[in-house]
Amino acid sequence: MSAAVAHGRLRTVLEMIKFEHSVFALPFALTGALLAARFTSNGWPTWRQFLWIVVAMVAARSAAMTINRIADVRFDKENPRTAGRALPSGTLSVGFAWIFTLCAIAAFLLAAWQLNPLALKLAPVALFVLFFYSFTKRFTNWSHLFLGFALGISPAAAWIAITGSLDRRMLILSAAVTLWVGGIANALLIARLMHVGVVGLLAWLAASFALPWPAWTGIVVVATLLAYEHSLVKANDLSKLDAAFFAMNGYISISFLLFWGVATALWKV
Repeated sequence: MSAAVAHGRLRTVLEMIKFEHSVFALPFALTGALLAARFTSNGWPTWRQFLWIVVAMVAARSAAMTINRIADVRFDKENPRTAGRALPSGTLSVGFAWIFTLCAIAAFLLAAWQLNPLALKLAPVALFVLFFYSFTKRFTNWSHLFLGFALGISPAAAWIAITGSLDRRMLILSAAVTLWVGGIANALLIARLMHVGVVGLLAWLAASFALPWPAWTGIVVVATLLAYEHSLVKANDLSKLDAAFFAMNGYISISFLLFWGVATALWKV
């Protein structure tokens, strides 16, 4: 295989799994890791822990996205909007997609094993949650909320990765991420109510850990960006929905990590 062909296939694979969207949940997972390390040891996560958390996140999401494409390939072929995707168009074979999925699962399990025994023990549960989303579209109109939950477990998973245990307060952040992602849908009123809940949950979490002012500033920034996100989408004009979902959510998650990262640095545990 020539370098050009290999490069082209790599680009197709990255497009299939929407690799650039990994940025959504990763900052929340890293925030969970920072809180865990500072709260339990007054130190910082090691570079090794950071590395394996990132590997676990990217591998798990890659496997989940590929399963999603495999599960929907028959429907994608029948939909003009999705017929040009890699699997329905035949650019990549379903067999290749399965091999890629198994490799991603193996990388995820390796990362969990490198982190601690509890992370490895719970790894199959995490994979089940991630894969289950792909089939919720068959029986519920609330599948986006399941997607939010699949991403929302990442901060709790990162806490486990650092400490080998779970602080229940991380479930607050998991709930916030669930509502944040689940609130991006065509039901605008429900989405707005969910995002009000996100801000409330973040405030609850900051108060429960007695985090310093940068965390609260970060919450204000998140609230402002969420409000702007909703200003882009109108009930009679959904043309900017993709910009609201993909671009703004990336800015929100990165801003959250930056402000809460500073807060953990100033945190008097």
